[in-house]
Amino acid sequence: MDSTTSEHFDAILIGVGQAGNPLASALAGKGWKTAVIERKFVGGTCVNVGCTPTKTLIASAQVAYLARRSSEFGIETGAVRVDLKKVMERKNKMVETSRENIEDNLAQTENLTLIFGEARFIGTRQVEVSLPDGQKRTLTANSIFINSGSRPRQPDLAGLDRVPWLTSTSIMELEDVPAHLMILGGGYISLEFGQMFRRFGSNVTIIEQGDQLLSREDSDVADEMTKILTDEGIEVYVNTEVHQVSQARDGTIELQLSTGLKATRLTGTHLLVAVGRVPNTEALNLTATGVETDEKGHITVNDRLETSQPGIYALGDCKGGPEFTHISYDDYRIVRQNLLENGQASLAGRLVPYTVFTDPQLGRIGLSEQEARRQGKNIKIATLPMTSVARAQQMGQTRGLMKVVIDAQTDQLLGAAILGAEGGEIMTVVQIAMMGQLPFQRIRDAIFAHPTLAESLNNLLTKIT
Repeated sequence: MDSTTSEHFDAILIGVGQAGNPLASALAGKGWKTAVIERKFVGGTCVNVGCTPTKTLIASAQVAYLARRSSEFGIETGAVRVDLKKVMERKNKMVETSRENIEDNLAQTENLTLIFGEARFIGTRQVEVSLPDGQKRTLTANSIFINSGSRPRQPDLAGLDRVPWLTSTSIMELEDVPAHLMILGGGYISLEFGQMFRRFGSNVTIIEQGDQLLSREDSDVADEMTKILTDEGIEVYVNTEVHQVSQARDGTIELQLSTGLKATRLTGTHLLVAVGRVPNTEALNLTATGVETDEKGHITVNDRLETSQPGIYALGDCKGGPEFTHISYDDYRIVRQNLLENGQASLAGRLVPYTVFTDPQLGRIGLSEQEARRQGKNIKIATLPMTSVARAQQMGQTRGLMKVVIDAQTDQLLGAAILGAEGGEIMTVVQIAMMGQLPFQRIRDAIFAHPTLAESLNNLLTKIT
């Protein structure tokens, strides 16, 4: 179509992530003529390079780990061998199936037009799409929704541009297990991939600039996580700065490090850089719309996800804040309720649960102890080691601890960190109690089926006096 001819829609969605996909269907289902623009693959980070592939790979790593432990359970097996190519093939099939299901659903939705191409604003309500064949289409709409996601951040590190390095996306295309994987960063992505590849057979070194892994967590939780990883043979450096990266003639990668005043060198075969993510907003030409961004490029929104430009909304990672799939989906819920159901939904006060899918998992909800103390709250703390949980003993999964934060005045649960077997599932029990504003005694005195992991909440909360 001639780029000078504008096609008008009721709504344009830029990006088909975990907010854009259901929102497109909801708008079209209400009769809105809707255009959906996707640069490459539908499904966003979660389906293509995030939750779906990583958790599929983690499941394979878990099988390898349990196979090596089988004699502890009285089961004899032979030597465990990881075929990474087959592991990746299983992951690819899972991703392709999920992606195809989304694309098929969009294609079959009445009032919806799916366009593959690169979108950029050329006016306040005008979007130009560069198509794969070099052609352009110009679209206009009264309502525009940006769900463009984020990508791994490349740090300003001397020599990085001259060595082969991996991101959380490209590492999932490897077909051979790295001999020695070095990882920059001590966050969720780093820990999940570090433990995964250690279980696949790699030597793994994690390098964190701060004074602990998982900088957002309480020190006792972070210390326990570090112990879990080091017990599996992962080498962890904290308070360590990387100054330069280089590649030797034999192809190995060398890092120049310093821990305090001590300088050292570290050599490995592969380097994963996992030091955060940046929003996919620079190519959108937002200046043409008057949509404001912060200093990091995140789109600024109010509590209803409206940008500085009326009629334009931002959802998911591109707007900043917690970068989780379930938060992106909740962004969709807020916009749907407000636009299609005359609701008053808002970001204000929403609980943000998350799970780090290490083994054991770390399930988190609400305030940590350090966050509560910073807010000046009068709190009570209870912790329980997983070695005291009967179900964990029976499963042979006794690593980790459970921790809750209680408001000393109201007896309300303020938050929890569950680092243990199925920590994310146990955390959800606490979340539901928080949603119902139940005092902690209701959970402490509840009858849970025995023996379950959630039953351990009885013992944990008994420690609150």
